[in-house]
Amino acid sequence: MLKIGNIEMKNQVVLAPMAGVCNSAFRLTVKEFGAGLVCAEMVSDKGIILKNEKTMNMLYIDEREKPLSLQIFGGEKKTLVEAAQFVDKNTNADIIDINMGCPVPKITKCDAGAKWLLDPDKIYEMVSAVVDAVEKPVTVKMRMGWDEDHIFAVKNAQAVERAGGQAVALHGRTRVQMYEGKANWDIIKEVKQSINIPLIGNGDVQTPQDAKRMLEETGCDGVMIGRAALGNPWMIYRTVQFLETGKLMGEPSVREKMDVCILHLDRLIALKNENVAVREMRKHAAWYLKGVKGNAKVRNAINECDTRDQLVTLLNDMVADVEEKESQITVG
Repeated sequence: MLKIGNIEMKNQVVLAPMAGVCNSAFRLTVKEFGAGLVCAEMVSDKGIILKNEKTMNMLYIDEREKPLSLQIFGGEKKTLVEAAQFVDKNTNADIIDINMGCPVPKITKCDAGAKWLLDPDKIYEMVSAVVDAVEKPVTVKMRMGWDEDHIFAVKNAQAVERAGGQAVALHGRTRVQMYEGKANWDIIKEVKQSINIPLIGNGDVQTPQDAKRMLEETGCDGVMIGRAALGNPWMIYRTVQFLETGKLMGEPSVREKMDVCILHLDRLIALKNENVAVREMRKHAAWYLKGVKGNAKVRNAINECDTRDQLVTLLNDMVADVEEKESQITVG
């Protein structure tokens, strides 16, 4: 079983920290589908220190989500340590994660995120400073390297371990790849063999079978699921069940999908407000609709929704339409 410091998970399945997605409403929904660990979206160290209102709201954790890992990012030791101390003392997160994987320029130009991947010495210095300053377990999420000519995954992971980090999550892509191309699982295996702390594998886990194959092929201790869980928390449930029993559970019905989509919407409204939540939910609703026949027209209409009632009516009407067509096929 996956254990990070003194935090023990129920299983090996971890929800990845995805920016703009992994707020409490989404995390709780995924948690209820059985994730062993959920990770919050990355939070700016300077935003925490300056007590930025939006940043402070991102630190909210529902007790039902736990165990939870809260991710911070930054490029300067002083501010990163200060932010980590705030998270340590003032939130109910179980684990403090440091982002070393974000590839977007606005993050890397601040010497944060994936920029660390070029300097194992900086990784050791920064991680050890955070570890020394907090009581909660410290982990790192990183990519395998900056580009094909600068893949220091083994040295970087070893630096995390030497610094007192309790686990590493490794995405098998470089910063230059962004989210394109194929994830390199061989490097995940290589890193796993080079460290003694838990390694969580990440990249190209699209099905429960992929998760099982990653665990078997790389020897990693946990498997991290990101984009495959968007609009599809059943991916988490089906993966947990497949790993535990070997049985592949069926896909949800359109009604089941939309019921969870509406539950997710209501949680988002409670977390933010209706106006903000409905606008933010547009992208999530499109993800929930993935795979549903004839969804293009509904997706376009969703982008015009401004209220909960508009969105819920649209989704329920679509379900009724799908169910009517299915019943006609059955009768026929």
